[in-house]
Amino acid sequence: MKEELQKRMVKTPDGQEFEIEPLRDYYCEAPPTVQTPAYTAIVEKIFNWARSESIWILGFGTGCGAIEMRPLMTPRFDAYRYGVQWRPTPRQSNLFIISGYLSVKTLKRVIRSYEQMQSPKYVIGLGSCTINGGMYWDSYNTIKRLDDYLPVDLYITGCMPRPEALLAGFVDLKKIIRAGKAEGANIYAENFDWYKANQKKVILDWDMPEYNW
Repeated sequence: MKEELQKRMVKTPDGQEFEIEPLRDYYCEAPPTVQTPAYTAIVEKIFNWARSESIWILGFGTGCGAIEMRPLMTPRFDAYRYGVQWRPTPRQSNLFIISGYLSVKTLKRVIRSYEQMQSPKYVIGLGSCTINGGMYWDSYNTIKRLDDYLPVDLYITGCMPRPEALLAGFVDLKKIIRAGKAEGANIYAENFDWYKANQKKVILDWDMPEYNW
């Protein structure tokens, strides 16, 4: 474990000393919980419609597929007319696009980012690599099935899918959200131990909290 994450004594500016344990003191130990609908069906339908029209993507390009998202910001494709835009931090985002191949090293960062996103949140697997490893299917350090480690709401196949395919994927994701079936965050909470066990099987240098909220 990294030195800065180990239990140690620290001194305050006024000379007092106390012990800190970063993994426990800097993060919440409570696991994720299932968020049940809080209102009547008709109100939830309105909420789901609003969510489907406000898709904010985390600006984290995990692999080669990230290059396909840049044209969507240009006038030719104009993703903004779909209510889609990119945000710089997990706290501002509700959609994580795993764009192309995902290495074990990057998976570690993806988990931390995903868990910091507010619910409801969604995941799109972009490209063949997120489904079966793609051209890296026999690589020792590439994730083969993304949905073993994170709940995936939608896959967009191809290597690499064109911007038009991404737009079609956004339309399909909107339909799923409006139908109230985009329950990835709740699935993650319900099967938290299973996902965490799968994550730890491939991330051997686990030096982060169980839940990175």
